[in-house]
Amino acid sequence: MEKLKPKLFSVMKTYTKEQFIKDVIAGIIVAIIALPLSIALAIASGVGPTAGIYTAIIAGFLVAFLGGSRVQIAGPTAAFATIVAGIVAKDGTEGLMVATIMAGILLIIMGFLRFGNLLKYIPYTITTGFTAGIAVTLFIGQIKDFCGVSYQHGEKPIETAEKIEALFANIGTVNVMAVVVGAISLAILVLWPKVSKKIPGSLIAVIVSAAIVKIFALDVNTIGSLYPDISNKLPGFTVTMSTFTFENIRSQFSNALTIALLAGIESLLSAVVADSMINSKHRSNMELIAQGVANMGSACFGGIPATGAIARTAANIKNGGKTPIAGMVHSITLVLVLVLLMPYAKMIPMPCIAAILFQVAYNMCGWRNFVALCKSSPKSDILVLVLTFALTVIFDLVVAIEVGIVLAAVLFMKRMSDVTEVEGWKYVDDEDDPDSISLRVVPKHTLVYEISGPMFFAAADKIAKIAVNDDTKCLVLRMRSVNALDATAMHSLEQVYDGFEKRGINVVLSHVNEQPKMVMDKSGFTKRVGEKNFCNHIDDALKRADELAK
Repeated sequence: MEKLKPKLFSVMKTYTKEQFIKDVIAGIIVAIIALPLSIALAIASGVGPTAGIYTAIIAGFLVAFLGGSRVQIAGPTAAFATIVAGIVAKDGTEGLMVATIMAGILLIIMGFLRFGNLLKYIPYTITTGFTAGIAVTLFIGQIKDFCGVSYQHGEKPIETAEKIEALFANIGTVNVMAVVVGAISLAILVLWPKVSKKIPGSLIAVIVSAAIVKIFALDVNTIGSLYPDISNKLPGFTVTMSTFTFENIRSQFSNALTIALLAGIESLLSAVVADSMINSKHRSNMELIAQGVANMGSACFGGIPATGAIARTAANIKNGGKTPIAGMVHSITLVLVLVLLMPYAKMIPMPCIAAILFQVAYNMCGWRNFVALCKSSPKSDILVLVLTFALTVIFDLVVAIEVGIVLAAVLFMKRMSDVTEVEGWKYVDDEDDPDSISLRVVPKHTLVYEISGPMFFAAADKIAKIAVNDDTKCLVLRMRSVNALDATAMHSLEQVYDGFEKRGINVVLSHVNEQPKMVMDKSGFTKRVGEKNFCNHIDDALKRADELAK
């Protein structure tokens, strides 16, 4: 069983001075990458820019210290931006704090219950669909700042459709200078990696765009004009117990569950990607616990939901980070940046922030995977993919995940019921099967039915299709291909047995696998049928049937 032990405590046994130097360098570089992203994602989430820095500092440190991955870098991510913005718009920062702390508690419970491996059962079509949907909503949400649009009628749109409607209603307020600054920032973001991969393009875009606005005194919104009270204070404890009323807890539970699931999925996905890059293996349950503690810590000190960030984690690895020390250095570096440089963040133009988020949205949308799935997947999977995507854009992630998982489960059950068959033996030669009917003699007044596939509630009605002749005295049920049996199918089997028992027909079962046999034992069915009528092989079952028929 996987250990509930932070990776930090394992790697420190063989830690070296050389690796410490590499971790420090990697941590500083990742902090430089995280700075503009954290600010941008906080603004996109409807909170102040400092909240993003607080999240990266606190969550980043706690995940590195307690996490189950050697190299995970945690902080605010684009996946949460639209969810957080919706919660803040409806319930304010207090509602967000309650939802985030509850999500943290859920993640800790999931970790202790060893749910780390269960999250992999969420279908790929659902994760691809809602990720693409989040990217689209994030992109649409940044058009206003990129184009410098002003809402003239007091609009406060929350849903994506409302944002599109507000943009069209105020299209005449587009600020040409804002578009120019945004376009320059976007060009830098796209072209800078061809110049240098050591210095992040987002940092260059922030510096250049701020300089242009300042030097030419352009009438463009900046962080300072929208958030004049931005400060360089360290995060302080913000929780008050009066906030945790029964009504708040009840109303925020669905949001908390969504945050917890998304944080778990994204963090473990990031850890898996990191494992492939460093040839390691993370501890998934410990990672969930660390993410839970990190989200609780972030919320308690004025931050927003956090999770493992794939791009920042990859940057950590590429720059030499190999242990959790790099993640801790990243957080400490951000503390120094907050104290020394945060006042200068007021100069960052909003179109530049929007351009950074445009790039984030493009990188996370995974449109190539989306198109490939649409071309190669079964129609049922395409339906789940497209519906999850559409519901994420039109409504929200909560609705999309709920409907997507339910639909995927229903379609899965339909597939499984389609492959489950209950068929009588056909008396024809089958040389390809050494256990076929052609190689054995079926006693008189005996019928043999073979059941194939899992017997569960969606396929339980197929058991009732077993038909016998008027002179049948014994029925053999061959179950070598039945690997699972649930309560509903067991009930159907008992009903069928009752009918045969009343007609004086004996039932013999052949090759009952371990799980179905366990269910039969617990239900008392084994005792009713008789242990002698459970045979390990079809030859033994036919011999037993011959005895009973005589």
